[in-house]
Parts: sequence; C-alpha cells; structure tokens
Amino acid sequence: MEKTGIFYGSTLGYCKKIAEKIYQKLGSGNADLNNIESAKPKDFKKYKNLILGTSTWGVGEMQEDWENFAHQLEQIDMTGKKIAFFGIGDQVEWGDSFVNGMGMLNHRISKFADVVGFTSLEGYDFEISLAVKDNKFVGLAINDVNQPELTDKRIEEWIEQLKKEFN
Repeated sequence: MEKTGIFYGSTLGYCKKIAEKIYQKLGSGNADLNNIESAKPKDFKKYKNLILGTSTWGVGEMQEDWENFAHQLEQIDMTGKKIAFFGIGDQVEWGDSFVNGMGMLNHRISKFADVVGFTSLEGYDFEISLAVKDNKFVGLAINDVNQPELTDKRIEEWIEQLKKEFN
C-alpha cells in the first residue's frame, strides 16, 4: 500500500486521538499525520490515498480548521486519489446531527474524488446524519463518548477494509 496522508482537524483533541490511533494501525512507515490547521493544498499532492477526519460542531458543522480550509479543497487535483473519511460525534447528545462534519466533507469532495471506506449503520442509534448515503456512513463514524469500548475494534476493521480499497 502506498503511503497514506491522514489529515485531521481537532479542537479539544478527540479527533487528534482517533487520527493517531488510525496512524498507529496503519504503521508509521505507511502513513503521515497532518493537522489541517497548518496544511496547505500542496500537502495533499504527495499522497495517492487520503484519510480526512473531522469532529462535528455547533449545529452539525465541520471542525473550525476544516471550515477554514474547505474552500481550498477544489483547488486540489484529486485525480487518481482515493479518499476515506472518519468523523467524531456524540449520537446521544447530538443525535440529530451525528457526524455531520464528515458528511459535509464528503459533500465537498465526492464531486471530484473517489471516496472509499463506507461503513455500516449497525450498532449506532441516532436520529439523522448528513454522513449517511445509500444506508451507509460515508466513512468511519466514531462515538468515543458513548461507545468507547467499540472504538478500537471499529478502527481495526475499517483499516483492514481500507487496505483492500486503497489498493
């Protein structure tokens, strides 16, 4: 598998924690970890495979650093790249906007990129999410607040899926 660029935005550290777990599961020789706060569009060019992660804020918005960067996404040539998303959310407290940030990233990118890494809705209990397409999440949904015991297993299974889909 070619080196993967992991780009995340994190305000309170939750998304960074999950990005680091994904990085560890992929192996440091197989991935680079990038905070979107300091990223530039040219940073995306060196990767064939990208994993983009955001938490959900406010009334279902992307994390602030992603909000600030999102307008630059269309400047990036995504030809030949495969993109996977992960989203952090709280399906109990914010069940009406669970992992919407991930859905918003997908909406911005799926028009011009090959998105992989869709996951099942099974095991989640939420009202609505912009991250659901064709009865699946557009990436890995993490609810570390209410289901921390499932986080590592979900990441491991998703990484195995991505290894196949990225190749």
